[in-house]
Amino acid sequence: MTTVRVIGAPTDYGANRRGVDMGPSAIRYAGLGDELAGAGVDVVDAGDLPVPRAEERDPEADPPTTGDAKFLRETADVCRRLADEVGTALADGAVPLALGGDHSIAIGSLVGSARDADVGAVWFDAHADLNTPSTTPSGNVHGMPLAAALGVDEFADVEWANAPGLSPENVSLVGLRSVDGAEAELLRDHGFAAYTMSDIDERGITDVTEEALATASSGVDGIHVSLDLDWLDPNEAPGVGTPVRGGVTYREAHSAMELVDEAGSLRSMELVEVNPTLDQHNETASLATELAASTFGKRVIPER
Repeated sequence: MTTVRVIGAPTDYGANRRGVDMGPSAIRYAGLGDELAGAGVDVVDAGDLPVPRAEERDPEADPPTTGDAKFLRETADVCRRLADEVGTALADGAVPLALGGDHSIAIGSLVGSARDADVGAVWFDAHADLNTPSTTPSGNVHGMPLAAALGVDEFADVEWANAPGLSPENVSLVGLRSVDGAEAELLRDHGFAAYTMSDIDERGITDVTEEALATASSGVDGIHVSLDLDWLDPNEAPGVGTPVRGGVTYREAHSAMELVDEAGSLRSMELVEVNPTLDQHNETASLATELAASTFGKRVIPER
């Protein structure tokens, strides 16, 4: 039986709106444990990493050499500890499932997952998350995690942020619909497999996701799945900090996660950007739990 180790990372250091630090609690309250158990996995909840509140910290205390990145020191501390937790879970034979918190926690997830292995990544997100301190329009690190893990530009020699076993040719981004100019250049120049919502409209979620998974899993030990709830249309997932209209539907999201399960290469995962202060009746957190269950094998009619 698969063991899933749940690790909470209740941080909003990387976001521009408060409240996403309550995401892990909201997801658990929505029944994550029961949903995963219903998928037939053994669930171990490791609790939350201790994270000081942003009001207790100075966002400019440890600025990057160039550009802008708020709460970089605090983000580094959280990601170092999350990387260790993810690495320990994998060493123990469990699949780590990190709960955000904002998307900056993906740096820690990726570093931990790729510490002793070659990994691919599938990024289910409205955004590319490939900004750097010199290109970011906001200074928010939740728009930088993929660039950080890949060592792009200012992140090239940042030890805590680099995922050594991750390469651009094994990264797929699915459902893009809000990409900054500098990010678009990186997507083109580094040969990422990038699929916009137009690609999904034209080809369908199944074709796109299968191709994305094949790219990410080629020649690696396993894949990391990063699921930002703003990947879905805001009508489906209202409780996110950076909603973008025109996202995937409820059924498309479940179909994609079912395909992740069927691919059989999942190594680690995170659910991020659930903001209960912006939600309606905790429905975004509930959706996160359902999608996690689909990723780990839950079906309407279970196989014998």
